[in-house]
Amino acid sequence: MLTLSQDDVRLGCQADDWRTALDQAAEALHAAGLVAPDYRGGLYEREAQSSTFLGNAIAIPHGTAESRVHVKATGVRVLQFPDGVDWHDGQRVHVLVTIAAQSDEHLDILRQLTHVLDQDGIAERLAAADSPGEIAGLLSRAVVEARLDAETLSLGFPARDHRELALAGAARLRQTDCVDSGFVAAVAEAAPQALGQGLWLVASDRGVSVPALAMATPASPLDAGGEPVHGVFCLAAQGQAHRGLLERILALLDSDAAGVLQAADADTLLARLAGESAAARQRRATVLNAHGLHARPAKQLVQVARAQGTAIRVRLAEGGGEAVSATSLTKIINLGARRGQQLVFSAEGEEAEAALDAVCRALEDGLGERVEPFDAHREALEPREDAPAPAPLPADEAHVAVAASPGLAIAPAFVLRTPRFEYPARAADPAAEIQRLEAAIRQATEQLEALVRQARGGEVAQILSMHEEMLGDPELHQAAREGIQEGASAEAGWWEAIDTAAQAQERLADRLLAERAADLRDVGRRVLGILCRVELPRPPDHPYVLVTDDIGPSDVARLDTGRVRGLLTARGGATAHSAILARALGIPAVVGAGDRVMTIDDGTELILDGERGRVTPAPSAERRQSAERRLAEHRRREAEAWEARFAEARTRDGHRVEVASNLGNTAHAADAVERGAEGVGLLRTEFLFMAHAREPDLETQVAEYHEALEALDGRPLVARTLDVGGDKPLPYWPLPQEANPFLGLRGIRLSLTRPEVLETQLRALLMAAVGRPLRIMLPMVKDVAEFRAARAILDRLLDEIPEAERTTDLQLGVMIEVPSCALLAPSLAAEVDFFSVGTNDLTQYTLAIDRDHPELSAQADGLHPAVLRLIEMTVAAAHAQGKWVGVCGELASDATAVPVLVGLGVDELSVSARQVPLVKARLREFDLDEARAQAELALAQATGEAVRDALEAR
Repeated sequence: MLTLSQDDVRLGCQADDWRTALDQAAEALHAAGLVAPDYRGGLYEREAQSSTFLGNAIAIPHGTAESRVHVKATGVRVLQFPDGVDWHDGQRVHVLVTIAAQSDEHLDILRQLTHVLDQDGIAERLAAADSPGEIAGLLSRAVVEARLDAETLSLGFPARDHRELALAGAARLRQTDCVDSGFVAAVAEAAPQALGQGLWLVASDRGVSVPALAMATPASPLDAGGEPVHGVFCLAAQGQAHRGLLERILALLDSDAAGVLQAADADTLLARLAGESAAARQRRATVLNAHGLHARPAKQLVQVARAQGTAIRVRLAEGGGEAVSATSLTKIINLGARRGQQLVFSAEGEEAEAALDAVCRALEDGLGERVEPFDAHREALEPREDAPAPAPLPADEAHVAVAASPGLAIAPAFVLRTPRFEYPARAADPAAEIQRLEAAIRQATEQLEALVRQARGGEVAQILSMHEEMLGDPELHQAAREGIQEGASAEAGWWEAIDTAAQAQERLADRLLAERAADLRDVGRRVLGILCRVELPRPPDHPYVLVTDDIGPSDVARLDTGRVRGLLTARGGATAHSAILARALGIPAVVGAGDRVMTIDDGTELILDGERGRVTPAPSAERRQSAERRLAEHRRREAEAWEARFAEARTRDGHRVEVASNLGNTAHAADAVERGAEGVGLLRTEFLFMAHAREPDLETQVAEYHEALEALDGRPLVARTLDVGGDKPLPYWPLPQEANPFLGLRGIRLSLTRPEVLETQLRALLMAAVGRPLRIMLPMVKDVAEFRAARAILDRLLDEIPEAERTTDLQLGVMIEVPSCALLAPSLAAEVDFFSVGTNDLTQYTLAIDRDHPELSAQADGLHPAVLRLIEMTVAAAHAQGKWVGVCGELASDATAVPVLVGLGVDELSVSARQVPLVKARLREFDLDEARAQAELALAQATGEAVRDALEAR
């Protein structure tokens, strides 16, 4: 549990705004060695999701679940701001309780702080405190849980008198480790006291480790001194922590419900002790939120409860906790409800059923967060034996999957199947099992350290270092130990902890983060292999294509790039760490190919195309020879293209098509020019905004844009205005959570909500480009109204800035990413200066396929005839008005697509810098008539696959 001490407190901090205060909090955690510098981004991301203001001048900044990888040790730093800081939600804050937690430990801090939220004058006292000890004292309160649950009840005990019932209750407390034998002896010496209504009480504070309340009821009627004995309470007292239990006994007596307790079951008895009346309606619901009822979902629950026409109370089902008002945020937070725990809601009156329906439905819907159903029975490590075997892949046929790393490989398959880990589920000696697990974790850590040393820096080393941190996660260790202490073997306890954490990761809405579950399982299998003494088969000495169900990043890092020609996996996505590493190591990779690839036999020859996302098993001699020619031709073309990279880009018959470069950073402009780029067709300006903790000012932006323009030396620059939103938020621009951020507030829509930000960016671009050509492009435009709104800002700036201080060679255009924009291209073309087609987004919006989806992304093909028709419409509308059209998506560098795009009339192709020489070379291979014929052929097809087949057969 996190605790506060005076060493954790900084007095007299000052900040002009909440961002500065948050930066100071992040630095305090970093200076204390609790977090890495990147944890600051997690603090900002959490604020973007929802304000962490708690109440009474207190905010509790803490990182997101994803930022926990940057937490080195659990801890807290408290910053006092005597003058106060205006938080971004309009609240005034005097104290930041900044938390670095490796699990859900921040919930413990929340529970400790709830006692100060209702205290009058606490804000002023926090602001005026002049010692760390005073601050810590005001905020801290040890949360001691007094225990009352089904395990402390002894119902229907065959006692002969009320003393034996008291001893039965004491025995229950002894069995649950709340007391020691001294308490039992004290109860044996004491005489139970009559409370009335047949209830009796015996209490002691001797030998108490946890304050608790037991209750024993007799199996048959008893009396003592003429008084009925319906039940005996046995109270383990400790300080003031047991007072709540006494208050609940008194409330029970006041309700006159004691008489029915003798025959009551455990649920009924706990409900009455929780303060629920016999007339109350009850409803149970499971907490589905990944991180339990923390502040944001708790607020949602409170709002739903307040909207009902009757009072609602709630408690944890598995304990004997008191039912609290569902309209009290502090009481809800203080429940400390975790994912998977059940809540019991109760209400009375005619509106009770409707009110309970509303709160339970809100809980099931996730209280504003995306949730998945809770499954108490985790999936087994091995698939069900009765699952039907997948059909083998046919020989000499291309199988389509997800392109993950470019390149072409021809080699026999080496099939690496997930090893079977045979181990007992239960073990008799928990201490010995824990020792085995700890030894295996140490050995696995040593293995990872050796791999990091071999990697010698770079992306491989970074990911393996992250695996080291995962392996050292105390939360994983604790979860495994708990399973072992309950009787599981070391192997079973460890894998249950890993699988539970991985499934929670997979539930995340962000696909990039969800795919990190592969990292967790990779770490888990490493330890499991050591425990089970299972070693992976050794790969062959000759070149091969590695085929496996899924591959962990550390497995990729171990690959011998001298022998591994390619990588093929049944699962995974293009953004998984294994795919990222394959690209970093230059290994062609196709992923997400499905279970059928695991039917491939060792030694089967494969043609693996990492650019198209295709694999062909047992190719015919003709297909193999064709692939070999492609491979040799590709190498020859790369060499020739590099030599001719500075030649003007034209088709074979001299038709001019400009080839520009896409840039994600102004620092790469010089490299693009060196590779032959004739300009920059897409500068993603969001890199500048994402690189800063606060909005970059005018001078910063001017300097950055000027760097690229200088390197281009008069070549045109197409700068896309800020393109961020719900899927990639800025830490200093909090946005509401959106169920589908790709269809939400992003691109020009977002910029127009803060026109001052857009105005500063436009002003910076105009001033940086003085004496040079500048093209400004607006992202995510849906119709001419959004263009006009941005145009009005630009026109005003052109009037304000003297011509000598800005560019005079200026064009303003839009990206064609939204299908409506292409359909309305004629109305836009009359007003814009150019169009640039972003085929990545246009394809996913047109086909309704997430381009990163591990199963569907192979179908998100920009050569789909529906996408091509939208491009054709755009070009026709633009050329009718004398305007030019570029393409800046991945399709522009697709060798098959280049002639089609030229045939459709595209004037510019903007590609990654390394592709510039190859695209120029591709243009020299065909003439304009041939390109138009290929475009007509493509438009005549019904599917994207048919387009590619027709073009390849041509």
